[in-house]
Amino acid sequence: MKRRTLLASAAMGVALTFGGAAQAQMDSAKACFVYVGPIGDGGWTYQHHQGLLAVEEAFGDKVETAYQENVPEGADAERVLTQMALSGCNIIFTTSFGYMDPTNAVAAKFPNVMFEHATGYKRDHPNVSTYNARFYEGRAVQGTIAGRMTKSNKIGYIASFPIPEVIMGINSYFTHARKVNPDVELSVIWAYTWFDPAKEADAAKAMIEQGVDVIASHTDSTAPLAEAAKTNGAVIGFGQASDMSEYSPSPRVSSIIDNWAPYYVKRVGALLDGSYEQVDAWEGIPGGEVLIGEITDAIPAEVKAEAEAIRDAIANGSYHPFTGPLNKQDGSAWLGDGEVSDDGTLLGMNFYVEGIKGDIPQ
Repeated sequence: MKRRTLLASAAMGVALTFGGAAQAQMDSAKACFVYVGPIGDGGWTYQHHQGLLAVEEAFGDKVETAYQENVPEGADAERVLTQMALSGCNIIFTTSFGYMDPTNAVAAKFPNVMFEHATGYKRDHPNVSTYNARFYEGRAVQGTIAGRMTKSNKIGYIASFPIPEVIMGINSYFTHARKVNPDVELSVIWAYTWFDPAKEADAAKAMIEQGVDVIASHTDSTAPLAEAAKTNGAVIGFGQASDMSEYSPSPRVSSIIDNWAPYYVKRVGALLDGSYEQVDAWEGIPGGEVLIGEITDAIPAEVKAEAEAIRDAIANGSYHPFTGPLNKQDGSAWLGDGEVSDDGTLLGMNFYVEGIKGDIPQ
């Protein structure tokens, strides 16, 4: 199973926490990045690479960068990480969940190299930190738009793998669509891939044939938007991981942008100034790690205002996307009126909310 999965074990520390000793100040550093896909994927890896470019811009010749793309998860990753550590990298960012065990294995051999693992939960050594983004916050905004904009009352979600991160997104998307449109129905298609344009396109085609007219996706290519574009405005969708603005103003009517730049600049800066410490970070809209791309004029002004109000409430902390009353799919109580989900439940989420049809694959 790949990349961005989070298990219940991660509940041990999801707010920003610190441990281990601070590092000595450095005059210069080498920051290295390991990517699971190509930097031109237009989605996940593209956005991580934008973070690398932000590091270069922020620190100039004080920081040297290096990266390797299309690194398979497993033994190949351990080999690449070892080579990077031997090449003089002071900090290595591993940007896929499947790099978790290789990251910790190599970190044990190179205690003076700092390792940062995206979306994982294991910090077996003092020189390993973890970081993630609260993507479900962006899904609340998208769901609001979907619920208001659907004409068929059928909305869709192309899912990658049945892991908590993805299930969180599905539940948030549906919950907020249902809040503004009680008649909305959700279709979920599991693609079992993070990046496979052909599979993603097939999933979008199947949804469109079923009458779905708003599609969200938790995969990394622009293929779902390309399929929506063939409908002459009958189907709209959202950019995923990056803005995908080439499909604006429609079918791409907004986007979730994974903005890793602030985190990367902060962490490399901490390494340079000597304030670097081990962390477990899970940020979202308030911290700027999750951005909502422009809501285009294809969306009526009143719907845009409603979606932006959800975004702003999340940003200022007055609203949490998982606020009760909410039941589980089987009708059992989950959150009471006004009750907010704890992070541990979200990080181990393995259930749909009430109203979603179908089962989560095992």
